[in-house]
Amino acid sequence: MNNVPDRRATRLRRHSRLRGHLEGGPTRPRLAVFRSLHHVYAQVIDDASGRTLAAASSTDADLRKSLKSPSGAEGAAAVGKSIAERARKAGIETVVFDRGGFPYHGRVKALAEAARSAGLKF
Repeated sequence: MNNVPDRRATRLRRHSRLRGHLEGGPTRPRLAVFRSLHHVYAQVIDDASGRTLAAASSTDADLRKSLKSPSGAEGAAAVGKSIAERARKAGIETVVFDRGGFPYHGRVKALAEAARSAGLKF
């Protein structure tokens, strides 16, 4: 039982493996996703300058009012739509999707599909 790695360490190992070949620049920044037990967070990051260009999460006041539950796929889809709108407002059309070591399933997939349908290309 002691030799079994915990879920967080496994996810971080997957994330570092992904980040080895994913990099966002000024022309095509990185859309980074993080999900906790209760919330979903998304950032559009320019890795060359180390700046966050746009951010959205299920903790935002305007999203929390419109959602029944911010923790589900519905909340993640709302965050995806919001991050796409904010990125397009900042002049960003295409991004590199960084799922953060999480499986492309459930809330991560809902966020990605909502961002695509809102006009973000990746």
